[in-house]
Amino acid sequence: MFLFMSRPVGTPSNSIRAVRDRLGDDFVDKLDELHLNALRTGLVSTGDLQEAYRKARDINSNQNRLNLLWLLGIIFFIMIATPVFYETISFLLGVRCFLPNNHLVWEATRPISDCEFCKGVSAPLILHNLTREEFARFAYSSRPIIVKKGVAHWPAQRYLNYSFIKQLYDSVPDSMETVCQFQHFNSNLKSLRDVFSMPPSRANLSEGVPWFVGWSVCQSQILAELRKLYPRPHFLPVDAEMPNTDFILMGYEQGAVMHLDYIPRLMWQAQLQGNKSWILSPAPECDHQCQSFFFYVEPGDAVLVDTRIWYHANTMPRGQFSLSVQSEYG
Repeated sequence: MFLFMSRPVGTPSNSIRAVRDRLGDDFVDKLDELHLNALRTGLVSTGDLQEAYRKARDINSNQNRLNLLWLLGIIFFIMIATPVFYETISFLLGVRCFLPNNHLVWEATRPISDCEFCKGVSAPLILHNLTREEFARFAYSSRPIIVKKGVAHWPAQRYLNYSFIKQLYDSVPDSMETVCQFQHFNSNLKSLRDVFSMPPSRANLSEGVPWFVGWSVCQSQILAELRKLYPRPHFLPVDAEMPNTDFILMGYEQGAVMHLDYIPRLMWQAQLQGNKSWILSPAPECDHQCQSFFFYVEPGDAVLVDTRIWYHANTMPRGQFSLSVQSEYG
């Protein structure tokens, strides 16, 4: 082994200097002594040593090429083969998006919180129905807020329900085929078509297991009809940007599990039917400085939470139907 590492006769002096700089003079001197002793025995010639050196160098070079091929293969699998695999599984299972939100990736790559948003916060700020001017100083706060009866005047609280939404989607051709974000949560409903094809006994939970779903309303025609039943929340700032989509959440009992939202703006949610319990928790790195807490909202209440920094989950009373409309502002 040491013979392969010794320098062959004829190695240029600059190469010797490079080897000495890399390995140290003492080590190279010992290799030279071993090299000369091998030549004195007459059993090994200079040509043999040069050939051994060449083979060792070729083996190292081939190993480097092999490592490079392995690296390229791994990159290929991650970038090309993995998405193809998941699309195939999604097609076979009939699921529109096999990994719809990549929560594991987002959680692993989210920035570490400085915990300032949650220090001293043990409950939401409860405000009673108020004007835009009165709400202005709270508008862009990270403090969770409940505006009691803030949307109680909306027609949506009286008219928006499962049947109305089903009829609206049925009236717009291909509306249930449009690719919008859909969350089935813990239910076995994988698409809007599944939701609106349930028998009435399952839809009203007189039979079957509880279900809860949520989806973005990204069809302009349907969104325009829905917004006839609810306006922009009157207390939000005039200059607040609003998206061109809203989100509908409805169902029974188990709502969303603990998670963060990866959205660009603050969130408001209007509770239209049923009661809902919210559970908020700080980021895990803030557990020693902040605390978790829960609160309760009723029909007509508006909730404002920065769900980008507060982990949150929801539950509904047993057997009670819940319907919420959600959007963003910023």
